Amino acid sequence: MLHEPAVQARYEDPKYSTRLGVILFLVYVPIYIGFIVINVGWPQVMKVTVFAGLNLAIVYGMALIFFAVILAFAYTWACGKNEGGSCGVTATQQDEERS
Repeated sequence: MLHEPAVQARYEDPKYSTRLGVILFLVYVPIYIGFIVINVGWPQVMKVTVFAGLNLAIVYGMALIFFAVILAFAYTWACGKNEGGSCGVTATQQDEERS
């Protein structure tokens, strides 16, 4: 068969992905804490209709979920751009470790 030589997999920089993960976590936490504080301190505020007949609890909660997904995509993209692949161990590295 006409195969090209196997490309050697390289381990990615764990410092970069760890630092990026912590930064994105620290971006998310204050927004989440705001949600908790409003729920605990002023639960009546969550009943206020803010958008298309939806109350603040629904809008804020869904926004938290969507924001977390966006941060996850940003993390994956940034790690891939940094190393030319994706974060974590590549499939080739997993195969080598099993051998």
